[in-house]
Amino acid sequence: MRARNLAIFAAAVVAAIFAGSALGPGPASAVSREMIDLQHDVTTLLQGQKDMATQITQDHTVMKTLIEQSSDNVGKLNATMSSVQKSVQDVQANSGARLDTMSTQVQGLSDNLEEIKSRLGKLNQQLVDLQNTVQSLDAKISGGSPAGPTGSAAGPGGSFGGAGGSSVAPGGPAPSADTLYSNGLRDITSGKYDLARSEFQDYLRFYGDTDLASNAQFYLGEIAYSQKQYEQSVVEFDKVLTNYPKSFKLGPAHLRKGLALIELGQKQAGVKELREVVKNFPNSDEDRRARAKLKELGAPITATR
Repeated sequence: MRARNLAIFAAAVVAAIFAGSALGPGPASAVSREMIDLQHDVTTLLQGQKDMATQITQDHTVMKTLIEQSSDNVGKLNATMSSVQKSVQDVQANSGARLDTMSTQVQGLSDNLEEIKSRLGKLNQQLVDLQNTVQSLDAKISGGSPAGPTGSAAGPGGSFGGAGGSSVAPGGPAPSADTLYSNGLRDITSGKYDLARSEFQDYLRFYGDTDLASNAQFYLGEIAYSQKQYEQSVVEFDKVLTNYPKSFKLGPAHLRKGLALIELGQKQAGVKELREVVKNFPNSDEDRRARAKLKELGAPITATR
């Protein structure tokens, strides 16, 4: 279109020159020279237009190629992003289960440490008592006690040896509280949930009034939760909250009960338990986990009126 306009313009200029020549006087050589120069200019303009059109065509081809390559790259990027998004979702799903397992294990290790401290204190007291007993026996022997009492003194020594044995006669006494509790912790942290459940149940049956009874009850709830028996876990955590109001497991029990209720589809009740954690156990690990779960659910931290 532009080339045609230039040609029309050149023709108009030529016609104007001819008209000027016809109307006014002038030498023929000057007109001829102007005609030649004009033709040269028109030719140059047409060639420039042709080169420009060729360049535009080439640029268009290059741009088209770049656009096609960009479209391909965008398509590949979308596919990659979809794959990454799926991987992230898979990681998040797996992380939730792993975090629950790790939380159980960490709590078990923490309680195991507390139990070891308690046991060391008891062992220290037992050593003191044993030392006093030995000193008393030494005093009796040094005082020339009759053979009969000396023989009877050996009886308690034999009793100590029997108590240290690892076997228990049928119908004999239950294992010690320390043995049952430490075995339960060991088995729950190693994933032997059925065995740990039996050990914690025995602990509660024989030693339900000790300081660690609330811990044993809490771990029964943890075992049920880990095995996805959410209804049973709610029952076990409720026993912690009801039977042991001074237990330091109240915060974890509220948290785990809330998570179990959410797993059962009882979102409103679960959110209520999580808010109890935020309200009554601020700045604790359970508080942080409860806040994160409420945010995930899109629920406000405090109930709205």
